Amino acid sequence: MQTAADAGDAATLLAAVPAGRRVALVDPRFVGHVHALRLGLTDPRFPAATVPGALTAQPEARGALLRALDRTAAAVGAGAPVVEPDADPAPEDRTVPGRIAVALEAEGTAVQRPALGSLVAAVPTDPEQEAAAVAGLTSVDDEAVRLRNAVKAHDGFFTTYCISPYSRYIARWCARRDLTPNQVTTASLITALIAAGAAATGTRGGYVAAGILLLVSFVLDCTDGQLARYSLRYSTMGAWLDATFDRAKEYAYYAGLAIGAVRGGDDVWVLALGAMVLQACRHVVDFSFNEANHDAVANTSPTAALSDKLDNVGWTVWVRRMIVLPIGERWAMIAVLTALTTPRIVFYALLVGCSLAACYTTAGRLLRSLTRRASRTDRAARALADLADSGPLAQGVATVAPGLRGAFTAPAVALLGTLVMIGGALLLPYGSWLTVAAAAVYVLLSGLAVARPLKGALDWLVPPFFRAAEYVTILVLAARSDVPHAVPAAFGLVSAVAYHHYDTVYRIRGGTGAPPQWLVRTIGGHEGRTALVAVLAAVLTHTSGFTTALTALAVAVALVVLVESIRFWVSSSAPAVHDEGELA
Repeated sequence: MQTAADAGDAATLLAAVPAGRRVALVDPRFVGHVHALRLGLTDPRFPAATVPGALTAQPEARGALLRALDRTAAAVGAGAPVVEPDADPAPEDRTVPGRIAVALEAEGTAVQRPALGSLVAAVPTDPEQEAAAVAGLTSVDDEAVRLRNAVKAHDGFFTTYCISPYSRYIARWCARRDLTPNQVTTASLITALIAAGAAATGTRGGYVAAGILLLVSFVLDCTDGQLARYSLRYSTMGAWLDATFDRAKEYAYYAGLAIGAVRGGDDVWVLALGAMVLQACRHVVDFSFNEANHDAVANTSPTAALSDKLDNVGWTVWVRRMIVLPIGERWAMIAVLTALTTPRIVFYALLVGCSLAACYTTAGRLLRSLTRRASRTDRAARALADLADSGPLAQGVATVAPGLRGAFTAPAVALLGTLVMIGGALLLPYGSWLTVAAAAVYVLLSGLAVARPLKGALDWLVPPFFRAAEYVTILVLAARSDVPHAVPAAFGLVSAVAYHHYDTVYRIRGGTGAPPQWLVRTIGGHEGRTALVAVLAAVLTHTSGFTTALTALAVAVALVVLVESIRFWVSSSAPAVHDEGELA
């Protein structure tokens, strides 16, 4: 730490700091809580951040900081404002760091201003202001605020009242021992995998142990996010681990339950795969709707206004959060039912509960979309196109086919293709080449659905329809094959493909765009994989070769997707964020 005599001296000192290092400016008169400075100066997610009297800049913002500091010093020396008084944002912080923050924003560099709440951060200019700042400093326990803010603001009832009251203290214990969020996330995954192994024993003792371990895994899952927020330790690797491990834990547990049930004489692999398909489709509905409306213009509707009004009534907030069966309630239900009942009952409860939740959330999103007058942006259309996961076959059709006009044409065509594909797999004789013909129709309709930019009110339904078509077709054909281990192989294939789709979501959320097109082409796109499984079912009818083919396809997809995903998430281009997790 070095002390500068004035703004010009500060510029000289900053210029001498190695280019790859983060720098901070703090007014020597600063009075405030340590955690206020921590929030303003140590969060790695933003190129620049400020609190009253302090400013920080990451290496990518260093050049802009030096230019802003030079301009600020010149303006202050001349008695002129850094920016015009009526500029936006208004220069409320009159200290040198505050003036520099305004100058940075005027140049186009985003400056994060964390909400401090009751925390004090001030630069008093007279004894009265200093006394007030010191009084605020002593009246607020910043450690209590830090612990409270470590808990996610919007969470489910079970997590809020049964986990977070003590998991935050586990997070602090981990922070004081220099454990990282990634280590806790990994511990949560290992615990869940052990729980899946216990469930796979097929014994009552194993089921009880599995239920307990699943709850322990969930406690650790909450703790990793709280640790990241408590210690402000966000990382690219943490983004990848946190974004994918929740799904890996849950679906691995489903597989463990299915294996245990088979050992007990009850084959529930179809139910396990059905639960995974339903859960994955629920998520893509959430993702697609949010991306379609992320930056929509005039993004209001009577339904949204009613929802906001209900959010002001305490009990309705918790009822609505519980109806959607968020991860806390869902895992608690799975854990208790595993310990007390059978895997079949667990999956029946999951299918019923998730189906009701899906109906509730999807109906609300449909009402909002139909009553909302919003203009969707090119960014939203691009995100929906990426989520659609169209391969070379659908893209080829989209290139040569004229775009179909109409406000609801794209989702209608996608729904028609989905019904044709699932109907063919379900109703036509198993192994019939008519199912392959249905797949060809599906390819054609898939291309037509994405031939125009997805900017319609209901175009966010296109990716969920494609997910349902692919996943359900694989499930149905494997279940109807009567080939040993075909459904477990299909479970592996859907798991690999679902990982690719979740990876796409989190890349888009991080602002880095979807996976590269070569990856989508290599694994065939949703329509290519669906058509291939239909062909395999026709060629390898009622033979063990079908199981082998599904297994080989699952391994191939998993290898390509995982290698590219790992390469991206450990690269410098990955976003340094910590995913807040999904309520669902």
